[in-house]
Amino acid sequence: MIREEQVKGGWVLLQNCHLSISWAPVLEKLVEELSDQLHRDFRLWLTSMPDPKFPISVLQNSVKMTLEPPKGLRANLLRSYQNLDDKELNNCKNPEAFKKLLFGFCIFHAII
Repeated sequence: MIREEQVKGGWVLLQNCHLSISWAPVLEKLVEELSDQLHRDFRLWLTSMPDPKFPISVLQNSVKMTLEPPKGLRANLLRSYQNLDDKELNNCKNPEAFKKLLFGFCIFHAII
């Protein structure tokens, strides 16, 4: 998929790379083989938790972004709800059910 999209100009997202450390050497080789002849719209996105076995060369050749999770359940819920307004919460066929479902997802996400 990476090789195909670097020619077509698509985006590739590899999530939770820390869960597949045994595959990390293959990832490292793929990243090293990326050349300047890439399609200008190609992007390779990786997500990972910190891991001492993650290839350093991949990190060194990447633009890194970090996200610190909020401390505590309340702070996590507040972050989930901060970008929502009443219009978004009520603009559906069944707002009461939507609010309950949204709250359930937010609690699940905060706990996990």
